[in-house]
Amino acid sequence: MKTLAARAGERPDRLTPAHYEPSRVPAEVRRYAGRPQALGVGKPGKIGLLELGFERIGARTELVTHYQKSPLQIMRPLYFDPARPDLAVTLLMSTGGGIVQADRLRMDLHCGAGTAVHLTTQAATKIHRMDADYATQQVFLHADADAYVEYLPDATIPYRDSRFYQRTVVTAAPSATVLAGETVMAGRLAHGERNAYQVFASDLEFRRPDGRLLALDTLRLTPGSDGGGVTGPAVLGGHDLVGTFYAVTPLAPAAEVADAMHEALRACGLLFGVSVLPEDCGAWLRVLGGDSPTVNAALRQAWDAVRRLLIGAPAPELRKS
Repeated sequence: MKTLAARAGERPDRLTPAHYEPSRVPAEVRRYAGRPQALGVGKPGKIGLLELGFERIGARTELVTHYQKSPLQIMRPLYFDPARPDLAVTLLMSTGGGIVQADRLRMDLHCGAGTAVHLTTQAATKIHRMDADYATQQVFLHADADAYVEYLPDATIPYRDSRFYQRTVVTAAPSATVLAGETVMAGRLAHGERNAYQVFASDLEFRRPDGRLLALDTLRLTPGSDGGGVTGPAVLGGHDLVGTFYAVTPLAPAAEVADAMHEALRACGLLFGVSVLPEDCGAWLRVLGGDSPTVNAALRQAWDAVRRLLIGAPAPELRKS
């Protein structure tokens, strides 16, 4: 493996704003731009970078390139899925206790032809309180021909007075399969904190290698001072968690993928919806609930059902403790 963690000089453009700043920040977030009295944008520890490259080598997928800049880091990939011993399970980690104001994070994850990769976070992503500026995270995931990739991070928890924008761009070759998910909580529910953040914005894009857009999922949550701006119809509707699961794949017809998700959640007792994606490139699911265990269980059931349909293997038990 070529480790680049201590060789930032090879690519000085990594530390330029054009690389770590999003090309466009939603107005709902951008209006909070400012200069914190503490560490500002561009200071040491504020720009987190992670670049991973996976390739198929022999019978399994290997991590062949790796660059990290704190607070982002990983441990070595693990291989513990008994049904898919070739699958490189990689935990995305942070050296800090969460995301704070003026953080600019970027991950570039490249999965080569024929690779099998599972990417997840070590724990929930916590967005801390902010009094100046905002925080951003960008994720650029590439899946080359015949790759099988799962990108399933744990929930994101926006704390009181936080401002956050996340952009995730998944570029998948027509023969690649990508399962991707996102879960957002209303806040620190155990502390009685619900929808007290100032803004949570997220864009999830699926594209082909030529740049053509397949699907775009845009989320803009702006609760307002009383939290009421996200509790009505067509938003969260009084629920505390929203989870989304995408399956972009050529391995089964889109209608069969959608049916598998629907059948898996039929008896879950939660409000959910399933539909096929444009051009029948796959299917997606959105689920609303009131507690983490129930929503996480529903998303796992959908993941397990899609996995069994596409590759004939159940979802493995992930060891994160």
